[in-house]
Amino acid sequence: MEERQYELIFICRPDTPEADVDKVIATIEHTATEKGAKIEKTEKWGRKRMAYRVQRLREGFYVFMVLRSSHGEVVKELERRLKVADPVMKYITVRVDEELKRQDKLKRHREKRAARRPRKTVPSAVPPPSPAAAPAAAGGSESAAAAS
Repeated sequence: MEERQYELIFICRPDTPEADVDKVIATIEHTATEKGAKIEKTEKWGRKRMAYRVQRLREGFYVFMVLRSSHGEVVKELERRLKVADPVMKYITVRVDEELKRQDKLKRHREKRAARRPRKTVPSAVPPPSPAAAPAAAGGSESAAAAS
């Protein structure tokens, strides 16, 4: 079975101490590695204002994680743990490997089409000055300056 990539974002209550947030992160990381997933990135985004009230709160502590796994059971277990964790208000897990594959396919298609098309050369709008015209232009400007 092929490996899938997931992005997990969860929001903790803003009044939660940093140590408790770290404990939730450690629990999630431990559970994921125990189930065979690899944590690629963990970012604490900090306190941010939310778009709407959640549990009568306007702010939350955001945490972002990227993980890879070949088992779908990992996501179910992580979401179950987040659901029962008291500091966590909301969470979402998104599978992103399908979108990355789609973008790669579109990129290859664009490159193949560009290789088939001949490149158009853009004609220059102003021709370069000929060597005979350059001294005459320079002499004309000197005489105009001397006349003034």
